[in-house]
Amino acid sequence: MLSMKSAVTTVRVTNLEQAKQFYGGVLGLKPDSSLQAPGHYGYDCGSGSRLAIYEGGASKAEHTLASFEVSDLDGAVKDLKAKGVKFENYDFPGLKTVEGIASIGNWRGGWFKDPDGNIFAVGQLG
Repeated sequence: MLSMKSAVTTVRVTNLEQAKQFYGGVLGLKPDSSLQAPGHYGYDCGSGSRLAIYEGGASKAEHTLASFEVSDLDGAVKDLKAKGVKFENYDFPGLKTVEGIASIGNWRGGWFKDPDGNIFAVGQLG
């Protein structure tokens, strides 16, 4: 039943204006007016996916909050790095990044943080 509608990822940020600059300016997400209210802002991520941010206290999530799937990972990573996004390096059993990129099965991707330290991924299947 829940698969009949799209999901909205919701992320708490400490500075809404700074977060809007990151998500809209750096990541290039398009505003979604249906998710906007005082202290809240939203973005259309494509294919029915949306991201909502709201201002509040610092979050302590230590896991990936959302993964942005792209058709050209190398191009996306290059563009994000040019905008100052730093990709994380991990070396865990079963997961090792090389220059910020890991391969897991037929998926390749990398992880980065927003200004509040929330973790996101960008990846490509195939």
